[in-house]
Amino acid sequence: MNLLTGKLTDIIQKLGQYAIFMIRAFSTTREALAHKKAVWFQMVQIGVESLPVVFLASCFAGVVTTLQTAYQLKNTILSEEAVGAVVVPTLMLEMAALIPGLVLASRVGASIAAELGTMKVTEQIDAIEAMGLNSVAYLVLPRVIAGTVMFPSIYVASALVSILAGGFAGEWLGYLSMESYVLGARTYFLPFDPFYGMTKSMAFGFLITSVACWKGFNTKGGAQGVGIATTQAVVVSCVSILIADYILAELLL
Repeated sequence: MNLLTGKLTDIIQKLGQYAIFMIRAFSTTREALAHKKAVWFQMVQIGVESLPVVFLASCFAGVVTTLQTAYQLKNTILSEEAVGAVVVPTLMLEMAALIPGLVLASRVGASIAAELGTMKVTEQIDAIEAMGLNSVAYLVLPRVIAGTVMFPSIYVASALVSILAGGFAGEWLGYLSMESYVLGARTYFLPFDPFYGMTKSMAFGFLITSVACWKGFNTKGGAQGVGIATTQAVVVSCVSILIADYILAELLL
């Protein structure tokens, strides 16, 4: 019981530290706007340079979702259009946001935590403060802004790639024609589906970048500490994404 209470207390303490860190970050918004080049640079690093791995993951997500749906509906009375009617909303509502989120938690989250953690243990962050710059406004907020802004764009790219890959895979393997796939998708399309997916991706982008920055800024213990902070950033980001996924589903669906 004492162990459970101690763990719960530790989690609450960590959440409080994270909240204080983010309040400090957003209180420096005006200062961060002076570093527009840093924001653009982070948008390229977080968004544009992540597209290859996102396209790869999205392609296989679309193919697998289509093939599994076609297999499950193969012996039913439903027509081929049902595959597109099931696959496309599933990709837009869930897979096109969650799969890139988990992938980028590893790529982006680990990169940010390792970079800031190295700067912390080598006292580069202290040097920035000594130069009269606000280290949070200069290092943290551009990354958080870039992640929050670019993840919806990544979601759109992921949704397009996964939907197209699913349709082509279904036709190439003989499960259904592309016309039937598109017809089913168009018949049951709801404008809310992409809006919901973009909302989730924005939340995921904020969580991944903010958690990674927080872990990086609180790194201790040299090279080993950087490794621990990087691992924790990835794990906490993935868990946060899954929790946020559930909460947003409860609130918006």
